[in-house]
Amino acid sequence: MAEYGEWNRKGATLSDATAQKEFGVSRDFIVQGIQAGKLEYREGAIWGNPCLRVLRSQIEAYIAEKLGSKHLTSTKTQTELRKVKKEIAQLEKHLTALKARKAELEQAVGK
Repeated sequence: MAEYGEWNRKGATLSDATAQKEFGVSRDFIVQGIQAGKLEYREGAIWGNPCLRVLRSQIEAYIAEKLGSKHLTSTKTQTELRKVKKEIAQLEKHLTALKARKAELEQAVGK
């Protein structure tokens, strides 16, 4: 099922917890996919907590099959929007810190 080397590719796998957050599905939904033979998995542990690792391409195809491609597109878009908002907030915080530093340096120079 999986392409050669797909398990080793960066970003090709995700934990069941990440899949739940990104795609809005439950752990039971993922386990049902595994039991149905639609999803390959590997057992792992993150910080000592057991988890299931699944292939991103397979979980996306399974979600599209079971819940519809509209659900998949919607949740992927929401996840991307959340990431963009978080990055904007971080950049604004960094910009504020740089402006404060600039003001300090200008005052020290005497401008």
